[in-house]
Amino acid sequence: MMDNQFDDFQKGVVHFTGVSPKEERLLISEIFYSVQGEGITVGRPSVFLRLGSCNLHCVWCDTAYTWDWNRYNNEKELVFMNKDDIRDRVLRYRCRRLVVTGGEPLLQQSALVELLNDLKERDFYIEIETNGTLRPIAPLVAITDQWNVSPKLKNSGNSEEEREQKSCYRVFSSFSGSFFKYVIQNPEDVTEVDGLVARYALNKERVILMPEGVSRDVISEREVWLKKMCTERDYNFSSRLHIRLWDNIRGT
Repeated sequence: MMDNQFDDFQKGVVHFTGVSPKEERLLISEIFYSVQGEGITVGRPSVFLRLGSCNLHCVWCDTAYTWDWNRYNNEKELVFMNKDDIRDRVLRYRCRRLVVTGGEPLLQQSALVELLNDLKERDFYIEIETNGTLRPIAPLVAITDQWNVSPKLKNSGNSEEEREQKSCYRVFSSFSGSFFKYVIQNPEDVTEVDGLVARYALNKERVILMPEGVSRDVISEREVWLKKMCTERDYNFSSRLHIRLWDNIRGT
């Protein structure tokens, strides 16, 4: 049973600090070894640390088991782990590239810093995936090599106020290691991206468009027209390699 202070998870409350009153621990969904399936480092062997909880509710989310307690049981899906236990699990794979994902990792960023400092001292390359709605703290910025920022569009079902944080856009765009990855369902989504790129003066070389979908057929259909739109606009294109290889199976 989780600490009583986290009973709100049962009610679908998603805001969470990640710090237990007893000790600093992280709320974990899963830890696994695979290849990066999306973005600028697609295909790179990586250890994935998936954290629980999210501050957005995307209608097409493929990891809803980290936050949607109307559909999933949080006590079965999530577990608290301390830094040393997580580090030891990560080190089993003998891979020095870590992708921290979620959920939304920055909800637990204070508790995350000590773990990542430990791994950084062991020559890890650190990628953090975020929805770009929370500002990262300075100690986390100092040890993060790459930010995979995935701001949500209207197709996510989140309100504009929730999904577009102007100050966060400006902070992440100032980092040389930031890449902006957008989930695309239809051509109108690309027009929305055009507006965001212009509004925040994003470098197109660091903008990536990726088809939404959790099946090979859907990904294949959307790739055809999305590739063309990327070349017309000088955006980067990313498929979803893990879906093409394993469909929508956890731990891949």
